[in-house]
Amino acid sequence: MLHLLYILAFTVLAFLAVGNLIRSLVTVGMESQRPQQFRGNNRYASYSGSQAVPHPELLDEYGNVVNEPLLVMRSLTVQDAREQLDALYKSSPGGSEEGSELA
Repeated sequence: MLHLLYILAFTVLAFLAVGNLIRSLVTVGMESQRPQQFRGNNRYASYSGSQAVPHPELLDEYGNVVNEPLLVMRSLTVQDAREQLDALYKSSPGGSEEGSELA
């Protein structure tokens, strides 16, 4: 009897999940067909008419949106990365002083 109750409960949950999925797909489909109306030249303006506020880290000291890359990474070889990781491991409290290789 308990098995039938589980099967019934999971069947109801499955129908609810599929119904929610179909509703979401229809909503996304309808909103993608709606023309977008942007205010001004701000790339953070939303199409619903309200002005979206960008994250504070994307603004400079004057409140203007920063159009520069926020992260610049230098190229690093695999050997250099391994050496840096080994140095971090050896300097950690549980790190071993001798360079034992596992490979």
